[in-house]
Amino acid sequence: MGFFGTYLFDGHRWTAHQPAEQPTIPEPWLLVDIHDSDIATLTYRPPGPGSGVAYLGDTPRTYFENPDASAPTDVAREAAGLGAWWAQQHGGASDTERRAKEAELAAYLAEDLDPADIDLDDEDDDDLDDAEIFVEVKTARFLAALDLPVPDDLPPMTTPAAGRDLHDPTV
Repeated sequence: MGFFGTYLFDGHRWTAHQPAEQPTIPEPWLLVDIHDSDIATLTYRPPGPGSGVAYLGDTPRTYFENPDASAPTDVAREAAGLGAWWAQQHGGASDTERRAKEAELAAYLAEDLDPADIDLDDEDDDDLDDAEIFVEVKTARFLAALDLPVPDDLPPMTTPAAGRDLHDPTV
């Protein structure tokens, strides 16, 4: 059984939240819903130029092999939306800083894949980084890229290069 958890960031701190329940707090906020270590749904407000929903790991369309499981994903659009969200959290970062953050965040986001294009036999788990196997690891790294603390319920982990504790709110 994988990891499940839903967390709401209200602009200051994380709290546990009910899955599939939209927040009723004032914007800005970020909702992270982790499903079975495979999908992390990121819902963010205000959405800026994005749709307000992005994914880490797999998209529901890919995971469930069902095009009706979620709306089509546009990684560039969601990276722009999340970059705008990040800039708002940082008092209006410059356009250069926001564009750099968009590029950094885009590398984390999941895109829709045709299940026929996924070759599971070609991947050796020993060669994969933990973030490619466990979406909660990728989520912690993504939140660090957003310059946010990591919810306490996520498994303790560090960034691969820096070895820093992502639960430390001073990082």
